[in-house]
Amino acid sequence: MDITRTAREQALRRRRKGRWIKVAAFPTLLLATAVLSVLTLNHVQNQSGGNIPQNSPAPIEPSKQETKEVTLHFVGDVMLSDKVEDLLEQKGYDYPYLYVKTLFQQDDLTIANLETPVTERGTPAANKQFVYKSSPAGLPPMKAAGVDLVNLANNHSMDQGTEGLSDTFQHLTDQQIAFVGAGMNADQAYAPVMIERNGITMAVFGFSRVVPEVSWYAGANKPGVAASYDPQRAAEAIREARDKADIIIVLAHWGQEKVDHPVDHQISLAHAYIDAGADLVVGCHPHVLQGFEAYKGKWIAYSLGNFIFSRAVQPKTWESMVLQAQCSQNGGCRLTMLPYHAELGQAVPMDETDGAKLIKRVESISRDVQIDLSGRVQQRM
Repeated sequence: MDITRTAREQALRRRRKGRWIKVAAFPTLLLATAVLSVLTLNHVQNQSGGNIPQNSPAPIEPSKQETKEVTLHFVGDVMLSDKVEDLLEQKGYDYPYLYVKTLFQQDDLTIANLETPVTERGTPAANKQFVYKSSPAGLPPMKAAGVDLVNLANNHSMDQGTEGLSDTFQHLTDQQIAFVGAGMNADQAYAPVMIERNGITMAVFGFSRVVPEVSWYAGANKPGVAASYDPQRAAEAIREARDKADIIIVLAHWGQEKVDHPVDHQISLAHAYIDAGADLVVGCHPHVLQGFEAYKGKWIAYSLGNFIFSRAVQPKTWESMVLQAQCSQNGGCRLTMLPYHAELGQAVPMDETDGAKLIKRVESISRDVQIDLSGRVQQRM
């Protein structure tokens, strides 16, 4: 019995000792926790400069998803013949681009309407008031200034016949200037040029509603231009390119010369091109500026007027612009008009006063559009 009592007393002493060890360890644990907290606080203050946000989690860096975009510039009629050529022989073939080359060289794509054959041969077209022929010497400075692509779907590309047209193809190819709207046959003429910039694929077409005679039409085995009096073939080509391109651009030659507003066929063709899948339609031929229209969320610029050209007597033909388009991979484009004077053989930027006047005038002839003083074109809501 004494042994049993002794065992019980020893067990009781062990339990009491265990409790005291736990109680004695608790202040030590508190002290260690406090020291650790102070050290942690000092470290955070050192890392943050002493500014600890109250009740705020550490900032999370937002994910940065860049939107792919291209910057494009479009200009109107370029003609390097007659009085323009006389001037360029004196001042140099780089003279037309002195004020625009920096702009063009820094963008992703610059497009012009080349309204002349480039050849030293050919047979002049009969029964035409204006027949042009430009020297191949004009192309290297054009390329050096940043012009990347030209539209040949117009009423002057065959002013020197099929010989002049084929020479134009060769001279442009030699200078690595792409062209649309004409070809050695209809398939080539109606085909787009496919261009990739910044991971974005663009399909560029050229079509003309102004062709002097049927013999200029490109055929199955005949050189010529891509005529578009009926939109059917153009629309088919656009639809075919829709799955291959992020952005589809149509360069249209159309309308009536020296009038402010588009005629019916310009409107109907522009809408047909967009219905077929075009994202941006840019027009030339009237030799004056015409307005803008937004149709189904896509932009139409009906006429960019003259750019490098001779001087007519009508002051409106001296007004010009560089149309800047910033387009995203989904086909949406933001437009800005940059006002210019079309001097003889040279595009010259307008001053602030003249530029503001031109912007307001173009706004007044546009369809439900407002243009701010910076030239930004927006649909009127």
